Order: sequence, then C-alpha cells, then structure tokens
Amino acid sequence: MSIWTRITEALSALTSGEGLAAVFDRLRSPPERSVAFTIAVIALGAKMAKADGLVTREEVMAFREVFQIAEGDTAGAARVFNLARQDVAGFDDYARRIADMFSDQPDMLRDLLEGLFHIAMADGTYHPNEDAFLEEVARIFGLSEGDFAALKARFVPDTSPLPHTVLGISPNATQDEARAAWRKLVRENHPDALVARGLPEEAVRMAEKRLIDINRAWETLSRRAA
Repeated sequence: MSIWTRITEALSALTSGEGLAAVFDRLRSPPERSVAFTIAVIALGAKMAKADGLVTREEVMAFREVFQIAEGDTAGAARVFNLARQDVAGFDDYARRIADMFSDQPDMLRDLLEGLFHIAMADGTYHPNEDAFLEEVARIFGLSEGDFAALKARFVPDTSPLPHTVLGISPNATQDEARAAWRKLVRENHPDALVARGLPEEAVRMAEKRLIDINRAWETLSRRAA
C-alpha cells in the first residue's frame, strides 16, 4: 500500500465535514506518523504558497521530488494541497498541532522544516514572506535560532553558508568540538536513522543533500586547520 493510499484513507473523514487539521489528531500512533509527516509538509507548504501569493510549477515539482509522487497518486497529493490552501484555519494552528504531535520527536520537526525550505527555494527565490512564515513555524516547533540559521544557511544562496553555522557550533569551537559535531550529525542523518524515527522513505532523499552540506562544512573546517 503506497503512502498516498494511506493518506487517502486518512482523509476519508473529510467527507463527513471534518477539517484537515483534525486529521492530525487521528495519526498519533507511530505506524501512521509517516502519513502525518507527509500531510504536514504538504499542508504547511500550501499555506506557505499563500504567503508569497503564488504557487509555481517549480513548487509543485518540489513536492514530487521530495515525496516521489507517482502519476497515479498526483490527484491525492493535489487534494491535500488544495484542502490546506482553502482551509480557513491559519498556518499557526497547523504548526501547533504538528508540534504537539511530534513533541517527543524534535528531529522530525527539523526534518519537516527542511522539507519546507526545499519547497520555498524550488522556484529559485526566497520571498520575505516565506522567511517570516518559516521563522514563525520554527518558533512554534521550538527550534532554536541556531537550528533555523543552519537550515537557512544551507538553502538560501544569499545567506553565507558558514561551516560553523551548518554544523551548529560556535565560531570559536575547537577542531575536536567541530569533529564531534560533524560525526553526530552524520550519525543522526544516516538513512537508517531517518527511517527508524518515522520519516517516510519517500522523504529520506532530502538527507542526501543534508549530508553533502554537512560533509562540505567539515571539509572546509579541516582545510583551515591543516
């Protein structure tokens, strides 16, 4: 059963008039959290699309890139997107429900925000309204300013991708501290670790770029110390 079939089943309650946000409350058990994760990224992505006032073809393609949406599942993904875009509930309500759902898995919230950054940058521009949107979502998720800065440094070209920022360490950190941070990030972002914490296999490919950025940051610091 594809994740989109499971999503369609999860959304079946909507035919009785329930709001999309209420669906999150039905998906708290670990086996279904991957469904909740995917719905959350698309729902918040739809809200973010309203923030900059334009839904581009590139943003739609970004959804397909992250979640590997098959042709036969496109309608289901579009349904989630359109329901979220039309829902009168604000994005902050969605974000709070999601933050509550994954309160015991903060790494999932960081993964989710990374998916939103990926979508925001799909059209090659980073709109000020998208920045404000993502910053507020990060705040609701309880992510630190350092976590947000690290994600922004990796995705937004105009942001200086300082290696210390990417690794989440102080500019005054020692080489040993930098090495320890790098190893920790590599361990946490191994595909097996991502699947184990409930990230959909369709979204694990996001970690490929993340690991490239993490390794590049460490290589930069290593060359400086040589």
